[in-house]
Amino acid sequence: QVQLIESGGGLVQAGESLRLSCAASGGTFSSHAMGWFRQAPGKEREFLVSISGGGDAKYYRDSVRGRFTISRDNTLNTVYLQMHSLKPEDTAVYYCARGAREFSMSPSDFASWGQGTQVTVSS
Repeated sequence: QVQLIESGGGLVQAGESLRLSCAASGGTFSSHAMGWFRQAPGKEREFLVSISGGGDAKYYRDSVRGRFTISRDNTLNTVYLQMHSLKPEDTAVYYCARGAREFSMSPSDFASWGQGTQVTVSS
């Protein structure tokens, strides 16, 4: 059973940057896609980015492409989300998730979730 623990959230001002981390334990980390989602108050969970098990394929939602970068270190069983030029509308709880396959761009493929980390962007 995989366990995912996110960290790195916090309160920042608009235009600033944050890097989120997600440490995984259990399972074969490098065999699975990893993704980041977010959920703002009163809104549905939103699929943002994913990365293949080997790190060579990535998917970005249009709204974050060019500002967010996903990466992973399979030696540390950790996936990262580097966020730049943050906006107030990026405020949400951010979740990492493990995909069922080596790579996926479909949110329904992600079934193992962390507990989330809060990101708040003030204007």
